[in-house]
Amino acid sequence: RLFAQVVRDGHFLRATIDTAQPERQPAPRADLRLAKIPLGPVAVFGASNFPLAFSVAGGDTASALAAGAPVIVKAHSAHLGTSELVGRAIQKAAERLDMPEGVFSLLIGAGRDIGEALVAHPGIKAVGFTGSRQGGLALLRIANSRHEPIPVYAEMSSINPVFLLPRALSARAEALAQGFADSLTMGAGQFCTNPGLVLAIDGPDLQRFVTAAGKALSAKAAQTMLTPGIHAAYESGRAQVGALEGVERVASGAQAGGQANAAQAALYVTDAQRLLRTPELQAEMFGPASVVVKARSLDELLQVADLLEGQLTATLHLDEGDHSAARRLLPVLERKCGRILANGFPTGVEVCHAMVHGGPFPATSNAMYSSVGSSAIDRFLRPVCYQDIADELLPAALQQANPQGVWRLVDGAMEQP
Repeated sequence: RLFAQVVRDGHFLRATIDTAQPERQPAPRADLRLAKIPLGPVAVFGASNFPLAFSVAGGDTASALAAGAPVIVKAHSAHLGTSELVGRAIQKAAERLDMPEGVFSLLIGAGRDIGEALVAHPGIKAVGFTGSRQGGLALLRIANSRHEPIPVYAEMSSINPVFLLPRALSARAEALAQGFADSLTMGAGQFCTNPGLVLAIDGPDLQRFVTAAGKALSAKAAQTMLTPGIHAAYESGRAQVGALEGVERVASGAQAGGQANAAQAALYVTDAQRLLRTPELQAEMFGPASVVVKARSLDELLQVADLLEGQLTATLHLDEGDHSAARRLLPVLERKCGRILANGFPTGVEVCHAMVHGGPFPATSNAMYSSVGSSAIDRFLRPVCYQDIADELLPAALQQANPQGVWRLVDGAMEQP
């Protein structure tokens, strides 16, 4: 529905007109008109952790179709039945609306061969991907080695740091701990915006938070993860972090017992200097596990923030008395992530016009774009300028009568239809 509104509004076309100035000196100006057109067919890879929202009919497919691009989806092996059901629904809708044959296709097959061949095919002009860093980088290599390289919009990995500033931590450490535990274990920790890192200045208030978070997590039941592969990767990541020198596991959730592929929550604690010397602590565990980092001062907290890789989100828990510290952190976080939030938790991505679900590498392969929200359509468009083209030959959005009734920038001023 959001992208239907985007198409009807027509803002995505960025219709721009600079009218001719035949009398201009020392040289006349031609009539110049700009509108965006689709890049061409888009390959979309279904996400293992979102069988609906980021798979066959998810955000990538919706935004590409809204741009006017045909879509070919590679179904994820974790939910083939769901993929087929949704794919058939899209096909029926396309037939009912008399859309062109081939506007949507769904490919199903085991292994990586189909996906790799799809990205390498000269007919594909862009790729939408949500998954692991390893998978995203593999697709990037294929796309960049083509005779005609194409953009890959890959959302890959993020640990979404949460900063607990002193006044807020002092005022509500226990409440913050409960909210954190709930966010961390939501959906068995399989959200790409999961809070995998907590940072604060060391002291009694941080210890209150750790104690309360540990108590809350110990009461959390183990949850079945979506696939055996995700569960195995989570167990491996948790074991690697737990084996690092200077990292202490301070809490665990309830044991899985005989429950298959069930994730047990875990909380680790280390210090800022250890994080600064240990790149492995920035690895995404992709599950209900997080690391609390104790800093000695705000300066050390800033040092850690500056070291962090690109992220989808960063969170500030703060009160009014923390604003001076936040002003120092914000410029660093603006360089590091796509969404900065205050006094909340990042596991909740609103589908709206202002949302940014993206960020610098390795959160995504292209920090200029979002994969959620109406601006996601921009990934699959490119601008074309029409110079002195007859009115009847122009795209409708650029014709003098503006038959589509879209907003247009005319000679530098926005014109309402």
